[in-house]
Amino acid sequence: MKISQRAEQLEPSVTLVAAAKAKALKAQGLDILSLTVGEPDFATPENIQEAAIKAIKNGNASYYTPTAGIPELRQAIVSYLQENYGLTYKTTQTIVTDGAKFALYTLFQAILDAGDEVIIPVPYWVSYGEQVKLAQGTPIFVNCKESNHFKVTVDQLEEAYSSRTKAIIINSPSNPTGMIYTKEELTEIGNWAVEKDILIIADDIYGRLVYNGNEFTPIATISEAIRKQTIIINGVSKTYAMTGWRIGYAVGDETIIQTMVDIASQSTSNPTAVSQYAAVEALLGEQDTVEEMRVAFENRLNKFYPLIEALPGVRIEKPQGAFYLFPNVKETIAICGYENVTDWVDDLLEEAQVALITGEGFGSDEHVRISYATNLGILEEAVDRIAAFIERKRKA
Repeated sequence: MKISQRAEQLEPSVTLVAAAKAKALKAQGLDILSLTVGEPDFATPENIQEAAIKAIKNGNASYYTPTAGIPELRQAIVSYLQENYGLTYKTTQTIVTDGAKFALYTLFQAILDAGDEVIIPVPYWVSYGEQVKLAQGTPIFVNCKESNHFKVTVDQLEEAYSSRTKAIIINSPSNPTGMIYTKEELTEIGNWAVEKDILIIADDIYGRLVYNGNEFTPIATISEAIRKQTIIINGVSKTYAMTGWRIGYAVGDETIIQTMVDIASQSTSNPTAVSQYAAVEALLGEQDTVEEMRVAFENRLNKFYPLIEALPGVRIEKPQGAFYLFPNVKETIAICGYENVTDWVDDLLEEAQVALITGEGFGSDEHVRISYATNLGILEEAVDRIAAFIERKRKA
């Protein structure tokens, strides 16, 4: 039986593949240090757990929910955006999804026809391009200069623009680079998109994870015209250590959101009920634990970054948010005698038992992505192993 052409052309997520390989080796008894998946190592805060338990005990978690999400959660999303960013929406402009990834998937299915183009700045999160292709769209990758902090410019957007351009993705803070667009940069991009009548897809999932005095500006807050042109993608996974609960959401144009609801009604039916009640507490409950986790990530970044920067051949700019480093290791792999970054990453796992993600999955063949969403002891041991691996290869 032959599978579909779109499935044949689909590239698997390099992050999930690397994480699965690391877990498999660990299951064999190897001492693997995995710095792959962007998953906080904290347990979900207790108040959120208790809200889930309450929902189970009172029977609220036992049944189907509305496809767009329970009314309480849709209202919580509206209240959260108003309180934190001054953004005003109606509940009918929200949809709750099975993770932010599925919010993106349904959005692309809702807005793209065959051949429609989506501009994706490079480096990019690994699923953007593949999801566009699954919706029969065409990803247009724009290489962002390392000297410009991996951020796209309006001049580059203008060059990439065509009559088929339907949307642009802005991910700030970025996965994988951790860089944040300034308000001035977002204003230029937003005004350009409004002028061209291009949808802005604002992936704001890391917006609460910002460090060392840097600031996150949601592009939707800049002007009313830009807000109307923007679909916000967000969720509870990163901020609240709830990756396993699988709750994301999208907010924006009511017609687009309702189309996404229709698509979800024929696919997942609805997000998991118990997770939705937990997410209400996450958004509206106490936020002290959020700040505690943010501070912990900031401390890890400040201690881990100089260790990676000191490795032979590494060139890196300090991230401003999220929980990833994205060092340029072009000279490092040359020192070790390798011709490409993926082979270097593979041998690092096999020989030093440290799992990183090749930058090729993010559109860069000179970088690796390193997650510091784990404890400092593991991070320090991983750097020691990487340094020893480089030294062995250099002498070989």
